[in-house]
Amino acid sequence: MAESTTLERASEERSAELLESLAEVRARVKAVSRPGTSPTLVAVSKYKPASDILACHIDGQLDFGENYVQELEEKARILPADIRWHFIGTLQSNKAKSLASIPNLYSIQTLGSIKAATALNRALPSERVSPLRVLLQVNTSGEDSKSGLPPLVSSSNLAESELVLLAQHVLTECPKLRLEGLMTIGALELSLTASETEKNADFERLKKTRDLLDKHLKSAFGDDDSKIWGEEQSGRLLLSMGMSSDFEAALNSGSDIVRVGTGIFGQRAKKAI
Repeated sequence: MAESTTLERASEERSAELLESLAEVRARVKAVSRPGTSPTLVAVSKYKPASDILACHIDGQLDFGENYVQELEEKARILPADIRWHFIGTLQSNKAKSLASIPNLYSIQTLGSIKAATALNRALPSERVSPLRVLLQVNTSGEDSKSGLPPLVSSSNLAESELVLLAQHVLTECPKLRLEGLMTIGALELSLTASETEKNADFERLKKTRDLLDKHLKSAFGDDDSKIWGEEQSGRLLLSMGMSSDFEAALNSGSDIVRVGTGIFGQRAKKAI
């Protein structure tokens, strides 16, 4: 991508700092990953300059996460086209058109409504080669400050739950979207206070929700069609859980995707008002 050559490069000192942090996080991810798995590390780059992202990209990092649509648009315009952008901020249906216009938008991890799903499906250009991956956001902690749909707790009345209704809408009404999995932002204190033998209750709720949803979808659509959702190769619904302070606990709980910002880029400056 020609524009990337005009980017201001990070200083040698900053580049060395970033690559050291990135290498450390990668090593920690590998150390706790289950045998035979390769979890996706999404480097969360909100508020960080494009030069930081470019330094990590040069070192082979392709997956980056952004929380704000305008910031993502601006960075995507000038950074290499092979970057896989993950939108991890609050998804508003009126921003669907802007997001859909980003050619290398890889996934949206915060889908939470039928309205937003419909808007995204409608806005995605017909020339897009592959469906846009979406993860449904689940509020496993029940905190009012966090977005997401309620988790599934039992197999009764599943067909009436918001999560199942949204999943079925994506599968039946949104051909330009691919239901890849579920995402949560668990309560941090659960990870910080749990001992090595204890399990994070929020991560366990997401796993149970995934299992219940997968079972329901197979019942509704048939096992033969199971690969129309989840990871393309396996049809397995992926889990995105774990951030800088608890990604190791998340990986121990079976996470497929972790979102690490501070651990790679350092503390973020406050967003300008």
